[in-house]
Amino acid sequence: MRLRDLASADRAPIEALLRATNAFTDAEVLVALELVDEPRESGYRFVVAEVDGQVAGYACFGATPCTVGTYDLYWIAVDPARQNLGLGRALLDAVESAVRAEGGRLLVIETASKPEYAATRAFYERCGLELAARIADFYARGDDKLVYCRRYAT
Repeated sequence: MRLRDLASADRAPIEALLRATNAFTDAEVLVALELVDEPRESGYRFVVAEVDGQVAGYACFGATPCTVGTYDLYWIAVDPARQNLGLGRALLDAVESAVRAEGGRLLVIETASKPEYAATRAFYERCGLELAARIADFYARGDDKLVYCRRYAT
């Protein structure tokens, strides 16, 4: 496995892996791809995991506007055929290393409570992220917004 920056040729493989997860709606995939398409000066940052020369996962993160030292993890996804190999953990570790290197004090991750995201929530909990908030019925009736956090000593 190799971690690297996003390349323009990564758009199609990222779309394919997002769709392959069967966790994201078409609208969610389009939002993720909008971030991939944003110019680098937009503030969105990416880490891509490559296995045997193929995109196997990615993460998108960035500093949260109007905050001091807070960062958001916007997206993290791994090709279902390559899950449970440590790629998600490696991507999260790379994001956290970048955040800490920039003096970040807080990483915030928002996700949904819908059943399709159960594996994602379990991943965050295995990684020791703190469930800091729940907003009932945020996305839809019965689909809560869950906010996970990691705090860093500064």
